[in-house]
Amino acid sequence: MNYFLTYALYVLIVSVLMGISTWKLFKKMGYNPLFAFVPFYNYYIVLKETNHPKWWAALSYLPIVGPIMMSVFHLFLMEKFGKKLIHQQIMTVLLPFIYMATVNYSKDAEVEDLENEFFMPGEEKPEKKKESFLGSITFAVVFATLIHTFITQPFGIPTGSMERTLLVGDFLFVNKLNYGYRMPMRPLAIPFLQGTIMDTGEKGNPKDDPKSYAEGVKLPYLRLPGWEKPEKNDIVVFNYPADSVHVATDRKDPYVKRCVAVGGDVVEFRAGKLFINGKPEILKADAEVQHAYIVNTSSQLDIPAMYKTYGFMPVQEGESESGYVYIFQGLTDKMAAEIKKLPQVVDMQEKIEQQGKSELAYYAVKQNGQLVGDDQGRVVFSKKIDTSNCIFPINKKWNQDWYGPLRIPKKGDVVTVNQETLPMYRWVISKYEHNKLENKNGKIFINGKETDKYTVQQDYYMMIGDNRDASLDARFFGFVPEENIIGSPMFTWLSVEGLFPDASSSYQPDGKRLRWDRMFKATNTGEVQKTSYAWLAALVLLLFFGWEYVMKLFKKKDRD
Repeated sequence: MNYFLTYALYVLIVSVLMGISTWKLFKKMGYNPLFAFVPFYNYYIVLKETNHPKWWAALSYLPIVGPIMMSVFHLFLMEKFGKKLIHQQIMTVLLPFIYMATVNYSKDAEVEDLENEFFMPGEEKPEKKKESFLGSITFAVVFATLIHTFITQPFGIPTGSMERTLLVGDFLFVNKLNYGYRMPMRPLAIPFLQGTIMDTGEKGNPKDDPKSYAEGVKLPYLRLPGWEKPEKNDIVVFNYPADSVHVATDRKDPYVKRCVAVGGDVVEFRAGKLFINGKPEILKADAEVQHAYIVNTSSQLDIPAMYKTYGFMPVQEGESESGYVYIFQGLTDKMAAEIKKLPQVVDMQEKIEQQGKSELAYYAVKQNGQLVGDDQGRVVFSKKIDTSNCIFPINKKWNQDWYGPLRIPKKGDVVTVNQETLPMYRWVISKYEHNKLENKNGKIFINGKETDKYTVQQDYYMMIGDNRDASLDARFFGFVPEENIIGSPMFTWLSVEGLFPDASSSYQPDGKRLRWDRMFKATNTGEVQKTSYAWLAALVLLLFFGWEYVMKLFKKKDRD
């Protein structure tokens, strides 16, 4: 309810501004000037008077799309009163209510016959009027924004945390409806941009990067009903909970991982193997879980040939006293068994962190092209893969291979909050459920009241990458709240090998190539043989580009 009340307040504010800046113009068009203040109906009148489809008024106050449509409608209205010059149009877009007010209160504003206005594809217009390029672009942007904002959104895979299941260079379409559509929290934003307009580089502070949205115009969290909830083994796209750059949940960086546990489940890693509720995880048929391996060989391996055989396979190579040593970032059990059989392999072992040692995943240290060993001959690892300083929660002596047991909170849970459990629930209480949390002199206060209990307000999930030793996931950033869930991947619409370089590998594939066999194939289904959605892509393209042609045929038929 808070969402709709806040939304209604914004609509009221915009409508008042519209009315104050245009009521005289409405009067000159022959309407009651009070109509300029009426939401939706004011834009309905503008569209009617400028000969554009009147149903477009329904789009005028939608989040993200609404500001675009309003700008178009304001341009229509200003053209109605002869304001067609480029600088007048720029002022209309950038300072709409200020510029329209100057026209509204001027003495020379008069209605003109529109001779050169632009129209959008498919609308009714006099035969002499031609559709302009600007009209076509506007229609395309609005159509794409509607799809992008309310139905499906494209995401790219830049890292190997879900490798083999989802490849680096895959681009996915994500269904935003199946888990329930999450209403936009920052409704005034530039279409198609996630959080920032541009990256100022490593030397700058990411918090200073120009934002793609207006932080001051905000709405509370609201999720509409969906037909399912995230379940164990689902691949899920969500906003990174630990993103400190963006305050708005829906503007945090998007991540994609596998949901390995839901609220109420107990998660545990034992020597790198995942257990849910005390039982080994059950994988879907298409899941490609991998682990890191250390391989000692008597001679060099043919890594380029292995890339051709196995695909993406980040590896670090170095010399050792007895030959060569390789650190494979992620191998499936099948791949590991095949590599172990190679004649030059002397020794091969899975890289498993020491139990009771809390640390991150590391890359191998090399000096002068050789891997560095400790006093016991073990490879030294360094260069952390993320900016966190330890495992989640910070007071546990866990690591990515020996983790838990950890119970995932669910809505309605009453959890005990004390100095021991506070690191586990701190973000849940303060960041995710927006309470004031204080820890004073060993006592815990929530919203000003001392307490040792807290009732969880939403469901939480455990998101883990299939590439288990090269994944920044919930073992480091903790529980993923329901509020952060975006949706579920539907299919891969583009896949490009070599598009994103991997700094963790000594070998990089030459050039870039399209992976045609992955394009328009389903994801998240558990199928080994993926369903193809090429027909759907062809249908969308046909509808988009064929609409104008079909409309012209109907109009030609009517004239005949």
